[in-house]
Amino acid sequence: MRIQFWGAARTVTGSMHLLHANGHNLLLDCGLYQGKRKEAFRRNRELPFDASSIDAVVLSHAHIDHSGNLPSLYRAGFRGQIWSTSATRDVGAYMLQDSAHIQEYDVKYVNKRRARQGKALFEPLYTERDALETLKLFRTTGLDEPFEPIPGVTVHFREAGHILGAAIVVVDVNEGGKVSRLVFSGDIGRPGMAILNDAQTAPDADYLIMESTYGGRRHESSGEARDALLDAVRHTCLECNGKLLIPAFAMGRTQEIVYQLNKMWEAGELPPIDVYVNSPLAVNLTDVFRLHPECYDAEFRHAMMTEPDNDPLGFERLRYVRSVEGSKRLNDLAKPAIIISASGMCEGGRILHHLASYIGDPETTVLFVGFQAENTLGRRLTEGQSPIRIFGQEHVVRADIRRVEGYSAHADHDELVQWAVGVRDQGQLRRTFLVHGELEGMTALSETLAEQGFKGIEMPERGQRFDV
Repeated sequence: MRIQFWGAARTVTGSMHLLHANGHNLLLDCGLYQGKRKEAFRRNRELPFDASSIDAVVLSHAHIDHSGNLPSLYRAGFRGQIWSTSATRDVGAYMLQDSAHIQEYDVKYVNKRRARQGKALFEPLYTERDALETLKLFRTTGLDEPFEPIPGVTVHFREAGHILGAAIVVVDVNEGGKVSRLVFSGDIGRPGMAILNDAQTAPDADYLIMESTYGGRRHESSGEARDALLDAVRHTCLECNGKLLIPAFAMGRTQEIVYQLNKMWEAGELPPIDVYVNSPLAVNLTDVFRLHPECYDAEFRHAMMTEPDNDPLGFERLRYVRSVEGSKRLNDLAKPAIIISASGMCEGGRILHHLASYIGDPETTVLFVGFQAENTLGRRLTEGQSPIRIFGQEHVVRADIRRVEGYSAHADHDELVQWAVGVRDQGQLRRTFLVHGELEGMTALSETLAEQGFKGIEMPERGQRFDV
């Protein structure tokens, strides 16, 4: 068995790991790399292998940094099967089409300016047609239901607790009668968070590929996060009479924030201001949430199934915005409001137009509620950079930039260690490969795991190959 790391190697985005066994190739995730625009476009388009040589893909979950380059894989010649949970396929149906729409729309927007300047025009990374053809390749299964994506390799999914449908991937490789078990964590969710079930461990692991997004960092408690959100609302909308912009991933983070605002409204704590979820994708994915009660934790299941008049994903002042016209109107609001919009790292989508309209207003607050990868616009804003460029134009940042870590869908340092120890203690773990993290955090996690007695810890570079 050979493992080669082609994405999320010493970086957070672009998850993609190639497993070669019994003469066949299995790809674990095929995510979109996000970062410096030119480098990201080149890396996403120029796949590091022959796409037609990939026999199958196993997808941990539908976040774009794990699934978003599947249409490029299809466009380059892949025609195998893509295996996922049913919820991941349903989420992915919207995520991939939306990603393709953004690819086409943003290129069209930029090309108008380039055409006026006499510059060469760009082409989108992939199109909506590519995304639709990719969706035809999906095959779904439930948790703990074995399937065989390539000969001699059996896979089953375990609960990851990260977003709807997210799974830990357990891979049993039979080579010459000898079976080895590889566990790929995907992204591990925080224990005890609202809405979803907690992550499971996986027994009998020989090898572990594990995310390290929040290595070296600890989250706020859920109570601290709630207080920070409410403080941002009251400060911006009551004291400053301004706009609170919340860049949020359409799947997972948006529903979490809406759920928390709903509880504040029901408790009489939320001021009587309008809340807008301005993302057609988030609207569609909120509908998908309602179709998968098997993913809910007990509290959210009770709220969804026994309180039909009190929708936990909707309340009196909440408005879901689908139309382009409705989105444009939000850029000229005369009254205070909360606007939740994708993308979470400000690398595309409607949030860019809101930032262009409001980032220069000192009465605006931009509240980040998730991880901001290196070289993304979200990262530059949280680091205090000004001016920043949006659609090629410079904007001076006068808005108040804030962060709340407690709503992260990723386990923090201590929670990752706890999960990894659970995997190790149920098997004979030989090697651990840390991925999906920046080097500083990855190193911090590696050091703690070594203190806990882990052996054979690796931090692969992009393209690095291991025979195990």
